[in-house]
Amino acid sequence: MTAMPADDPRIHRDVVSYVRRSARMNPSQQKAWDTLRERWVLELPSAARVTSVATGARIRPDSVFGRPGPLMVEIGSGNGDAVAALALAFPEANILAFEVFQPAVASTLSKLERAGVGNVRVVVADGSQAVATALPEESVTELWTFFPDPWHKARHHKRRLVNPDFAAVVARKLVPGGRWRLATDWADYADHAREVLDAEPGLERCPDSAGDRWGLRPVTKYEARGLAAGRRIADLCYRRPGEDRQDAA
Repeated sequence: MTAMPADDPRIHRDVVSYVRRSARMNPSQQKAWDTLRERWVLELPSAARVTSVATGARIRPDSVFGRPGPLMVEIGSGNGDAVAALALAFPEANILAFEVFQPAVASTLSKLERAGVGNVRVVVADGSQAVATALPEESVTELWTFFPDPWHKARHHKRRLVNPDFAAVVARKLVPGGRWRLATDWADYADHAREVLDAEPGLERCPDSAGDRWGLRPVTKYEARGLAAGRRIADLCYRRPGEDRQDAA
């Protein structure tokens, strides 16, 4: 990781797409954090907020992972159910998972250890800001945002992760043919995401995107609760136009 002048501060803002809960961990989480973080946690220099990313922070994926490979990124990895499963599905990939809730990261570390995967690094930071600031242009093969906070109230819509500024950032960070996969259990947020992403000239709907479930995405406890409540899951897929550089799935 090398400090360089920031080239795009647009996503550096005080309005964030998440509410950061208590950092208090239970005993098993604390043990996982203490014993496993050195192996899987990647630390970035922060700005004013503890989960913010300094404008000079840079991630060089090949250096971080010690090998070349397609870069896949999850924003809001929660307790790690998805990233642990997807790391097994894509052993050739280098995977970055961003999560602001430290106890959830600790739980993720336990799941990565049980899965026996070594191709993941977890960052306790604002993922949208880190993608905008720290990742190279045209570096991401897949971006995953599964069940982001829908921020239902109109006055809170400015906090939604899917917004025009971030869509423009993603379009630049994806490799040609790279994909942004999203899932939500709220119909209004799915409609909002389609409206925003359809309007971004640097993105297009994936040719095989029909709203069907992406088969490699595991069913998490959060998704199961949404299904039990009668909500329909919407899977969206957008891509950067161009010839695929990697066969992502």
